[in-house]
Amino acid sequence: MGRVIAIANQKGGVGKTTTAINLAASLAAQDMWTLVIDCDPQGNTTSGFGFPKDPSRRSLYHSLILDAPLADLILQGPAEGIQLVPSDKNLVGANVELVAKPGREQVLRERLAPIRDRFNYTLLDCPPALDLLTLNALVAADSVLVPIQCEYFALEGVSELLDTLIRIRRTHNPKLAIEGILLTMFDDRTNLSHQVRDDLKDFFGDQVFETMIPRNVRLAEAPSYGKPVLLYDPECRGSESYVKLAKEVISHDQKGAGARLERPVAGN
Repeated sequence: MGRVIAIANQKGGVGKTTTAINLAASLAAQDMWTLVIDCDPQGNTTSGFGFPKDPSRRSLYHSLILDAPLADLILQGPAEGIQLVPSDKNLVGANVELVAKPGREQVLRERLAPIRDRFNYTLLDCPPALDLLTLNALVAADSVLVPIQCEYFALEGVSELLDTLIRIRRTHNPKLAIEGILLTMFDDRTNLSHQVRDDLKDFFGDQVFETMIPRNVRLAEAPSYGKPVLLYDPECRGSESYVKLAKEVISHDQKGAGARLERPVAGN
């Protein structure tokens, strides 16, 4: 059965899109067929896979609001094993238009159901907000991966996200698990990065991934070329880290870590 992972944090700039793009490429490199659904109206995952803005191209909006099957919207990604459901600016309006739909929180889960088992992994790149698009992603997901930047203010808002996860478990998706907390933009030279890491591990324990994503120039450059970093510079530290993360995700899945992480999130 395919596994659906939402990549979510209501704070912007923490590496959600970078993680969606590069984890997908690294999973595909491990022979895992991966679908990425760009749920963010900014469309950065779409452009990061090399697709320029195109008003004539159908997007996730057409499935959520106009009932187009997701299978009809899938684009071939930049490498074998990666496919994409693109986003565009119309998704901004989806937050308003979904309000009137019956079962508005369940729409993405219903659209995804016919195709989820075609892929080993489906990654949902969420917008930086706790809105209806993010809610749909969390209801559709088996688990949520939370990127957290290794900076002081990054710790703020985590409790708000956890409160949202608790409410979703109680009302819409009781099986929602924490896939893991991912430390991004880690700078081994600074005390602050180490302090943030230690604080998160004290609070979340083994829910924090062993893999940490470093600050890396090649990782930052890759989206401007429309490529995952694994295709742009496979030897850089950013590539090595995301390959390591992919192996960790696969290992968790194979060892039944999904069940281990099913325990109530902090505060539940």
